[in-house]
Amino acid sequence: MEAILVDCVQKSLRHFMHANAIFLCHRLCAEFPTETNLQLLAGCYLQNNQAYSAYHILKGAQMAQSRYLFAISCFQMDLLSEAETALCPASEPSVEVPNGAAGHYLLGLIYRYTDRRKSAIHHFKQALSMDPLMWAAYEELCILGAAEDATAVFGEAAALCVQKQYLHCSTTPKLQSSAEDCNLVDTRHSVSEDTSPRQLKLMPGLKDVPGNHHGASILGGTSQPINSGLSNISFYNTPSPMATQLSGVAPPPLCRNLQPNGQNMSTVNTDSSPKSSVNSTIQAPRRKFVDEGKLRKISGRLFSDSGPRRSSRLSSDASLNANAAVVSGNGTGNSSKYLGGSKLSSMAFRSMAVRKGQSWANENADEGTRNDVLDDSRLNVTSSTSSSTPTMDAKSYEQEAANFPIGGQTVSGSKVISGASEILTLLRIFGEGCRLAYSYSCQDALDTYMKLPLKHYNTGWVLSQVGKVYFELVDYLEADQAFGLARQIMPYSLEGMDVYSTVLYHLKEDMKLSYLAQELISTDRLAPQSWCAMGNCYSLQKDHETALKNFQRAVQLNPRFAYAHTLCGHEYVALEDFENGIKCYQSALRVDARHYNAWYGLGMVYLRQEKFEFSEHHFRMAFQINQRSSVIMSYLGTALHALKRSEEALMVMDKAILADKKNPLPMYQKANILLSLEKFEEALEVLEELKEYAPRESSVYALMGRIYKRRNMHERAMLHYGISLDLKPSATDAASIKAAIEKLHVPDEMEDNL
Repeated sequence: MEAILVDCVQKSLRHFMHANAIFLCHRLCAEFPTETNLQLLAGCYLQNNQAYSAYHILKGAQMAQSRYLFAISCFQMDLLSEAETALCPASEPSVEVPNGAAGHYLLGLIYRYTDRRKSAIHHFKQALSMDPLMWAAYEELCILGAAEDATAVFGEAAALCVQKQYLHCSTTPKLQSSAEDCNLVDTRHSVSEDTSPRQLKLMPGLKDVPGNHHGASILGGTSQPINSGLSNISFYNTPSPMATQLSGVAPPPLCRNLQPNGQNMSTVNTDSSPKSSVNSTIQAPRRKFVDEGKLRKISGRLFSDSGPRRSSRLSSDASLNANAAVVSGNGTGNSSKYLGGSKLSSMAFRSMAVRKGQSWANENADEGTRNDVLDDSRLNVTSSTSSSTPTMDAKSYEQEAANFPIGGQTVSGSKVISGASEILTLLRIFGEGCRLAYSYSCQDALDTYMKLPLKHYNTGWVLSQVGKVYFELVDYLEADQAFGLARQIMPYSLEGMDVYSTVLYHLKEDMKLSYLAQELISTDRLAPQSWCAMGNCYSLQKDHETALKNFQRAVQLNPRFAYAHTLCGHEYVALEDFENGIKCYQSALRVDARHYNAWYGLGMVYLRQEKFEFSEHHFRMAFQINQRSSVIMSYLGTALHALKRSEEALMVMDKAILADKKNPLPMYQKANILLSLEKFEEALEVLEELKEYAPRESSVYALMGRIYKRRNMHERAMLHYGISLDLKPSATDAASIKAAIEKLHVPDEMEDNL
């Protein structure tokens, strides 16, 4: 009876018949009230998004799997202290964290959200060391700014660890021993980043990525034998995409880069020796991207409200990554090169990634030489090793020849080895791109994502990441194209849509923004990204009160969505409610201390309140996180100038100009500082150069009029004041210019007295 009921529950869960599974599991627990069966019941409730039920069922349970499931339910209910106690009981400090890598990942999230950064980093690294394929842990390290180089994390040691897990665990006859020997391979992905809309509503303690970002539900548990001797309770696992990739036959070799006509530019070496299972990177020369040199569109009041409302400008790096490393799946490099500008094209998902290379004969000759060298070195290593350890070689050969059950299918050992190597090759590129993006090395991140095969690049997730990078580069037109392609490929995904709505806000695309907001709301009303888009739509229409309500709705749906807190702060500041604006920015920083937009927002509030010391501090904090932002440097210089540190302010302004020569803000602020220092000629030189970038900006001509007035050149001053008025400034600026014209012949000393 017990065996039949357990099988029926598992079958119901596989078919997503949660109500039926819960009913049958209650019958099971009534008849056989063991803790293992209670775990099954708690798992049913967790999969049905009823964490509170699982919490009451497992409270006080002592088995490792029970503690893990209880911790998940606590985490979803935002009871972080109880979740931590369940994973690390204070009475038993030496007890192991349950479920291996998944348990350490969950503990890392708990430490992160309780502002214990060092402990969080330790447990995320521990999770990665136990399971190198746990991408979520590496992404969290990127968010915390503590990620190591991806080539080291997903390198040779990771390949050996994955091979050991699958080759050794699959030969272990009993589940319990295999779990102990292999760090619970079956439960690596019991902490899932993907979540349903209703999970967002029920789980206030969720992971978010600045700008992105879904909350993360954490479902699952470990597979354990039941008393009746049935198979493992596999339904606890909520497989991630990577787990799905591993669950069937080994993945195919990496797609070698193809030219548009389909000609294959390289061949794939299929050597499957364990000693060569880790990819070696062979650098191929890469042509730098061509800068088209187009000027950015300048709209709105550039200088009186010129700070980016949603984010700070970033400079394009002066030089691009000169090398593009493309590696094969099994240890030998094959050159593959890209040519073209870094701009996205709406005509094709990756038109700028047309492969360029040497002639076919030259490239093959080069590859043959490299392959010969690698093969010789491999033979030398093999011969020296085999003479000393013949038993080990025999064992490796047996593993390659043997078949292993993985995910219900039988896979040969050689395919397991090559598959693990290919997955780690992909993760190295993804990981490096993610690390560079979160460290705001945006151009390098774009170059890294360009190394991906087309079939991976042309996916919604990658294109959304590319859109975010362009957004940070303040290239809103390219960001719009990238997000638009992501929407075409995955219209059901909300990944990065909050950032996309901000891109449309800056472009003042009110129709597209309204359409996007309506689509997102109809797709998922319980996602914070949908309400952020709706809030941006109202904010663009200057309806700040309604926009604020929408952003507050996003915060209610996911209190750990840092970007929603920041957007609330922007709306409060627009309504001149600085006190509540400060509170919102501080709430965002409690969620994510590296959310530089919130530091920038606080600096702007204190600058407007003339609390210049506080303003400088917060701009410096933002600058430490994002050291390539021209706008952050500009306002830092403004705060320093207000503190009478003009020379230091000029140095900062020069750095800001070099960081982004197309950003007119630092040039304008530099001219202001030079004017205050009475260096009129230098100020006029800067403004003349600025006119080339912003020829229709009234503030530039108004400032030139002030300088000419100070030099008693009244006719020139009048000319520039008139040009400034002709460019239709805002009502406030127009009034100031008219007042300056009326006082044109009044000496500065008398004007100050007036």
